Amino acid sequence: MEPDPSAGRLLVATPLLGDPNFKRAVVLVVEHEDTEGTLGVVLNRPTKIPVGQVLEQWTELITDPSVLFRGGPVAQNSALALAMVPGKEEPLGWRALDGAPALARLGLLDLDAPPRLLAPAIQSLRVYAGYAGWSPGQLEAEIDEGAWFVLPAEPGDIFAADPEHLWRAVLQRQEGDMAFLATYPEDPGLN
Repeated sequence: MEPDPSAGRLLVATPLLGDPNFKRAVVLVVEHEDTEGTLGVVLNRPTKIPVGQVLEQWTELITDPSVLFRGGPVAQNSALALAMVPGKEEPLGWRALDGAPALARLGLLDLDAPPRLLAPAIQSLRVYAGYAGWSPGQLEAEIDEGAWFVLPAEPGDIFAADPEHLWRAVLQRQEGDMAFLATYPEDPGLN
């Protein structure tokens, strides 16, 4: 069965992936279109930059840690926000991720929308500087080469309290040899 990198799935870097932008990365696929390509955000790269330093108006709504995350190597001067909203309403400035039933209340948030109007509707919020992007067919080729595992996301992954340990946590909950990879050393040459 071909792995499906659709919206709401995780791309988990295998130990074979050599690109430093994605070493031990866990990427949430935000959009995936055969003709347009794939867009995602790296979930486990918190920076030291407080959100309040760049987007002060959103500070009170940010889920801890209250810092910007490095979403990927593309367009690092732009910001993208993911928000979890309770209930069934679609708040103004929020758009659900298409095709992500396990994450049904997760979506993209328009950072130009007034925070005071969205505050009652937001359960969790993270802001990412930049994103990860692949042209049509590029991600599938990387998956076929063994660079990525395509795995189901759990709601706790997106707003993990300890994002720097997310790679290991996602692998540990898998079955068989994949769970064993969670113990793979940072530098296998030192073993």
